[in-house]
Amino acid sequence: MAEPSGTDKALLAELLQDMVLESVDVGEILAELVALVSEALSTGDTEVSCSISLLRPRKKATVASSSRAKLLDEMQYAYDHGPCLTAARDNVEVRVDDVDHDPRFRTYLDAVRANGIKSMLAVPIPLDGNAQAALNLYATRLGALDFDVADRAGRLAREASRSLRLVLRIAGLAESNADLKAAMGSRTTIDLAVGIIMGQNRCSQHEAFNILRIASSARNIKLRDVAAAVVNAVGGEKATTHFED
Repeated sequence: MAEPSGTDKALLAELLQDMVLESVDVGEILAELVALVSEALSTGDTEVSCSISLLRPRKKATVASSSRAKLLDEMQYAYDHGPCLTAARDNVEVRVDDVDHDPRFRTYLDAVRANGIKSMLAVPIPLDGNAQAALNLYATRLGALDFDVADRAGRLAREASRSLRLVLRIAGLAESNADLKAAMGSRTTIDLAVGIIMGQNRCSQHEAFNILRIASSARNIKLRDVAAAVVNAVGGEKATTHFED
C-alpha cells in the first residue's frame, strides 16, 4: 500500500493541534481524527474503517468511528474480547491478517465475517491515569493491514495520544466546572433555606441547619432538595448564583 501524500508525522501533528484549537466539542475532534486516518490508509480497492475505543473502569465505548467501525467495536464489547480490547488493555499491537484463519478471538472473528471484514489491526493509544484506548482499523481485503501499515498506524496512534490526552483533560475540566456550578448552586440554596428557617424560628444558624438535616434524614431526601423546597415555598423561584450563565 503506497504512502498517501500529506500524512507525514509533522503534518498530522499540526492538523490535530488545529482540531483542538478550532473545536471545543470532543466528539467533533475525534470524528475528524478517525476520518483523517481512514482516508490516509484506504486505497482504491480497499476500504479501511477506523475507530477509537476508550476504556474506563466498568465502561467501554467507541468515542469516534468511520463507516462500520462502531458496529464492529460494539460487537467486541459484547463478547468482551477482541483485537481492540486486547490492544488497549495490554498495551500491545494486535494484527489479524485473515479473520477466517486466525486462531485468536474466534467467537468474535466468526461474527465479523458477515460484515465483509477480512483483516484487522488495533494499536494502543497511550493515555494518562486509568483510561485506556486503542486505534482500530478494519479492512475489506486480506492482509491489507501489513507491517508497513502497522508501523504507520503506530505513529498515528502516538500522535493521536497527544491530542486525545488534551481532549480528555479539556473534557475533565468541563465536567469539573459543571460539578462546581452544581455544588455552588446547592450551597446557595442551602444557605438561603437556613436563613429562612432562622427568620421563621428565631434560631441560630447551627440550629437551622440541623432542622434541614433532620428533615432530610427523616424523609430520605437529599439535603439540597429539602432546602430547595423551603426556598420555593417562600419565594416561588429557583435560587441562582453568579456562577450560572
